[in-house]
Amino acid sequence: MSNVIDTWTFEQHESAARGYCRRFKSVFSSAIGSLMTDVNGEEYLDFLAACGSLNYGHNDADMSKALIEHISSNGLSASLDLFTHTKAKFLQSFYQLILKPRQLDYRIQFTGPTGTNAVEAAMKLARKITGRNNIISFTNGFHGVSLGALSATGNKYHRMGGNMLSGITHMPFDGYMGEHVNTAEYLEKMLNDPSSGIEAPAAILLETVQGEGGLNAASKKWLQRIAEIAKQQGSLLIVDDIQAGCGRTGTFFSFEEMGIKPDIVTLSKSISGYGLPMAIVLIKPHYDQWEPAEHNGTFRGNTHAFVTAQVALEKYWSDDSFSQSIKDKANFITQRLQQISQYLPDSTLKGRGMMQGISVSSGELADDICNLCFEKGLICETSGPHDEVIKIFAPLNISMELLERGLNILEEATTEVVKKTTKNGLSLCSEKYSTFITKPVENGIDRSFPDTFYNA
Repeated sequence: MSNVIDTWTFEQHESAARGYCRRFKSVFSSAIGSLMTDVNGEEYLDFLAACGSLNYGHNDADMSKALIEHISSNGLSASLDLFTHTKAKFLQSFYQLILKPRQLDYRIQFTGPTGTNAVEAAMKLARKITGRNNIISFTNGFHGVSLGALSATGNKYHRMGGNMLSGITHMPFDGYMGEHVNTAEYLEKMLNDPSSGIEAPAAILLETVQGEGGLNAASKKWLQRIAEIAKQQGSLLIVDDIQAGCGRTGTFFSFEEMGIKPDIVTLSKSISGYGLPMAIVLIKPHYDQWEPAEHNGTFRGNTHAFVTAQVALEKYWSDDSFSQSIKDKANFITQRLQQISQYLPDSTLKGRGMMQGISVSSGELADDICNLCFEKGLICETSGPHDEVIKIFAPLNISMELLERGLNILEEATTEVVKKTTKNGLSLCSEKYSTFITKPVENGIDRSFPDTFYNA
């Protein structure tokens, strides 16, 4: 058997369902913090963070130490949903450091260790509680690809995988119909009209910032109105915080500064702190109406994940300093994206916190920029209905030095791609990139670009 590992091995043997590796065609072997290394010794700066599963970076030293100690002392590796020391420590830390300071009262349900299973459980519980079937979800929402969660997901590409389940009504998200249309009022009118054709919902399911949908950030006013509508309708409000939670927007929960307290919250991705599979559903106590093992699963509670999750909570969330550092980095990201947007006349900044990106109006353009970023040693991905949004998903504890280095690479890649597709200010890529450059040209030069673009 050969010791040489290359991409051919995967192309020959792995299912065609593989995804991210199609863009990032390196075989990675190690990682620490915000840096990944491949088998050839090439180093890459990670602005993907396992799609938000590594908010605290790769192989945090304190989490690694705790996990190694647990394993070497014959700590439980699998325990179904038995009472364990590690589960107790996690529950205590989560209550003391997360729920209690925020005056939140939730029961914690351990589901199968994926975000989509947490969403399935939340939807299932809402239907059980209310006796209703319909659930409102929103355009460009993404909630997973198991069939129930997929039915609530808007993404056409993923929905091609099978027939959708009934009982989901998709409504327009905040801003979807333009700034002059209040989609919360639209939803309210539809629900209050007995002839609208929409059944009273068991729940309203949403992301406060739509990760895969293009980093669309709902406003505080809109979220508060949706929460009011849910209450008026006798429906539960479910916030899917799987990608936006665990600090990604600047606070532990993405809704903390939005003035709402959801009835149910789903968390996964970075809740383990270490990239280990883990998912939980937070349920207001009076809605915790499950019968024993009514929603079960062999791996509902990853013992190793409990160990690292406890360390993550105690290391990063014992005070407000980590949250403040996220906000400081978020401001820096915004400033740099504003600078980069000067090279892209039709671009728009998206998201909030360290869940930001830039819409470049064309999926092909975003793809070219991200591919060039990878050649230069930066891993970043796209999102949005046409994959037109370049996402900045660096680990939350990334150093300012590395954050700046990564954003410099993004700027370099952007200018190089733009230069290849323009000449004397005239777009050579109108067919490929659609509306890439639309501003008028003066004396053969489109001066919407910064002077550094022409002088470089």
